[in-house]
Amino acid sequence: MMQSSNLALFPLHAVLLPGAALGLRVFEPRYLDLVRECGRNGSNFGVCLILEGEEVGAPATPAAWGVEAVVEDFDVGADGVLVLRLRGARRFHVVATHVRDNGQVMAEVEWCERDSDDELQPEHGLLGTLLEHILEQVGGEYAAAGPAQLDQAAWVGWRLAELLPLRETQRLQLLQESDPRERLNRLLEWIPEFDVPIEEDL
Repeated sequence: MMQSSNLALFPLHAVLLPGAALGLRVFEPRYLDLVRECGRNGSNFGVCLILEGEEVGAPATPAAWGVEAVVEDFDVGADGVLVLRLRGARRFHVVATHVRDNGQVMAEVEWCERDSDDELQPEHGLLGTLLEHILEQVGGEYAAAGPAQLDQAAWVGWRLAELLPLRETQRLQLLQESDPRERLNRLLEWIPEFDVPIEEDL
């Protein structure tokens, strides 16, 4: 673990992953205040999966692991609601939380070590091939990914976690794992759930 910090949390029914993009509509006063405060301070906020409760109304119970959210872009929709484009950055572990008078959840968090640049091991080569196949199909912002990225264990793991039809609780399990190779091992265990015709097509 790295140093600890105080961080405002935005609990969601979704897991933000390192390097992944997420669109977010912001309309509750407490979260509009959060965004304004972060803008003034040049700071970011954290996104955690909701374990109990809802995204609106009473403060929800967030998971103990989350990801720092960096605002890449923002706009106002036709309905007047603020729309943010977030990008996942550092992982963190929640040490303690408290709720402000306005219902905003604040946390003391410990930052996790950044992922190592380990190369993909032979036993995980299948996952690299699977990701390459998926990227060819979906295109998008990762369409230009080259061999160097597809050979990085951490990058392959996070992109598969983002693009495969995982349950949010499965993504949370991966978020709690600090070893990129262990994340890939977990993904290998889950592959049969998705009925991916790996042997025939990849």
